[in-house]
Amino acid sequence: MKKYRCWAEIDMGALERNLGRIRAALPPHMQYVAVVKADAYGHGMPRMVTRLMQSGASMFAVANVYEAAELREIGRGWPILVLGPVLPEEEDHLAEYELTATVSTAEEVSRLSAAGERARTRLPVHMVIDTGMGRLGVWHEQVVELYRQIMDSPHLRLAGIFTHFASADTDPDFTGLQSRRFLQALKSLPDLDTRPLLIHAHNSAGLETLSPDSPFNAVRVGLLQFGCLPSPNSILASLKPEPVLGFHTRIGIIKHLPAGTGISYGQTFHLQRDSRLGVITAGYGDGLPTTASNRAQVIIQGKRCPVLGRVTMDQTIVDLTDNPEAAPGDKVTLIGRQGDESIDVQEFSNWADCVPWEAFCSITKRVPRLYRTSREI
Repeated sequence: MKKYRCWAEIDMGALERNLGRIRAALPPHMQYVAVVKADAYGHGMPRMVTRLMQSGASMFAVANVYEAAELREIGRGWPILVLGPVLPEEEDHLAEYELTATVSTAEEVSRLSAAGERARTRLPVHMVIDTGMGRLGVWHEQVVELYRQIMDSPHLRLAGIFTHFASADTDPDFTGLQSRRFLQALKSLPDLDTRPLLIHAHNSAGLETLSPDSPFNAVRVGLLQFGCLPSPNSILASLKPEPVLGFHTRIGIIKHLPAGTGISYGQTFHLQRDSRLGVITAGYGDGLPTTASNRAQVIIQGKRCPVLGRVTMDQTIVDLTDNPEAAPGDKVTLIGRQGDESIDVQEFSNWADCVPWEAFCSITKRVPRLYRTSREI
């Protein structure tokens, strides 16, 4: 087997099992919208999408038209929702790739209607309602006019309505307010028939608040399908999601330096004792951020070892003084498990001062993704 300096291991079987557990916990009528934007959160869109198609995803969601075009090359038949705005001059790709756009403004309705007319079709769209995120969507108290413009267009077809929770993992009270605003906005729409529509608001974190008797009939699942809980105390822990991604590198060299020696750029850290140091072959050029300097830990030979000094582009120093078994070439785990020790993406993110989504997406393109394809339970 080829040896890599730095690599990510992707467990395809874990992805499939996660999707199965999530689907089993949802009401039978609920559509599973697999969110695979940003190269499937850094896991690799083509392989992730292929397995999700095989495993029961109902629909896919991406950030933009270009991601959608890449996804469409993988397979036909699955609806694709473009979550971000369709920019001017991108509209004609909607019909070409059979995409569903999101609409927040009258200006978008006008442009997309013209695109539908050019393509001699009715383009499917989802209307976005802003219930407090302050990003995309028509403000929840002003939805009627936009709704009428969509319904009056002979070249648009309303296929769904949704909102986005701003803090589902941290603020249940505000999430409840957003949900009430959304439901009230739906009630204000004249002659609305929700039966043929996808009504959705809940992302991975929001699944905790999903009520089986609500009008919602779809969920957008991103982080949870990759094995990461939205918060450490999430009630979704009962699903037992399995981590899909492991992030690893290797020891390049080992050296000994005396107490008092400054470490790495800036010399902001000085050794407190005579030390045995390992230089690992990964840095911020691979996805180990500088914010993890003097904070992160790694696992080598099943033991935790602290990062010393500033993380640099291609190399990082770790303390091996209490790990005498470590040797050049050894596997170093940044995210994942070795023996009885493990570092999950949430812990890694805490050291990196980021959210797990960002940690996954920050693993760079020079890090090869190695896919384990077993379907074993």
